[in-house]
Amino acid sequence: MQHPYDGNGRCKTKGRGGGGGGGEEKGEGEGERERERERERERERERERERERERERQEREIERERERERERERERERERETGARDREREREREREREREREREREREREAMGNGSLRSMGVC
Repeated sequence: MQHPYDGNGRCKTKGRGGGGGGGEEKGEGEGERERERERERERERERERERERERERQEREIERERERERERERERERERETGARDREREREREREREREREREREREREAMGNGSLRSMGVC
């Protein structure tokens, strides 16, 4: 029976004729290479999962920062509204104080007017 040559003068099973199987049984190295390829594929999948987790973490961080900025903007808007209301209330209090001073001056003028007439003996 002839040895199973691959057509290039090499024996597929015994490694004769310059190379070939190198003494391994047929398929012995192929299983190990396949397991190594599978381990590499698994490592690549793990790296991809890690990249995906990192992307998600960054997206969550960006969204948290955007929410903080929206909250700061809402707070500034509330302060503007509150400040405007406070300023309006202060202006109204000032107008009321001015009206009160005007009434006081009016009472003083009336009192002086009455008093001066009395002092002159008119009344």
